Amino acid sequence: MLRHIEFTNLCNFRDVGGYATRDGRTVQWQRLYRADSLGWLAGDDLPAFRALRVRSVIDLRHPYEVEKAGRVPESEGQFYQNLPIEGRRWEVAAFDEQAGVARYLADRYLEVTEDGVENLRTALETIARADNAPVVIHCAAGKDRTGVLIALTLSLAGVGEDDIVADYALTGLATDRFISDWRRRHPDAPLWPGFGLAPAEAMRFFLTDLAERHASIERYVTDVLRLSPEAIGELRGHLLTNPPREG
Repeated sequence: MLRHIEFTNLCNFRDVGGYATRDGRTVQWQRLYRADSLGWLAGDDLPAFRALRVRSVIDLRHPYEVEKAGRVPESEGQFYQNLPIEGRRWEVAAFDEQAGVARYLADRYLEVTEDGVENLRTALETIARADNAPVVIHCAAGKDRTGVLIALTLSLAGVGEDDIVADYALTGLATDRFISDWRRRHPDAPLWPGFGLAPAEAMRFFLTDLAERHASIERYVTDVLRLSPEAIGELRGHLLTNPPREG
């Protein structure tokens, strides 16, 4: 199966299937996708998008971003939710070069787990329901906010940390095009040194710190987000293939 799905106007659309879990199962292909802004879908991209038979779209951008850059066309008929999860604006002036880009990004992702509790729970409940699949999760670049939600989902499914980190880092393949497109659309906008980057260490730091804060990532999901055990079971039931390995 293809992980990267090519579109003319999108640069970071990927299938999240194929990853093995600790109990011997595999994340199913064509059930969960991650992407940069679906507001850019147009022209030949629309029939390509329809071919994926997407049922649900989770848009993690702020409403002002949706208004400015557009959303997946309503004519496509998906169950659409705008669920912003980022509370604090990024203070890029506070970026510490000595600490590095990965540390700065991980700290922003941890803020999302504090500020986006209600919408993160709603998003995971949406992903958990089998009749909502296939689901596309997206933000602007498909990297930061999308990366947090995908990481939580894969962790709940039982995917190991190394694969979650590797999936996040694949966004790096789209960085050059994303920056080029951004400069074309915002020729006068300044860019901070980490703009568009997806260093593997950022996701590693984030997962480690979140687990240390809450004893485990699943405990964060159950104790802070208050996602029910039933929803977690349903998520695993339809996202994963094969019965769990015994023993």
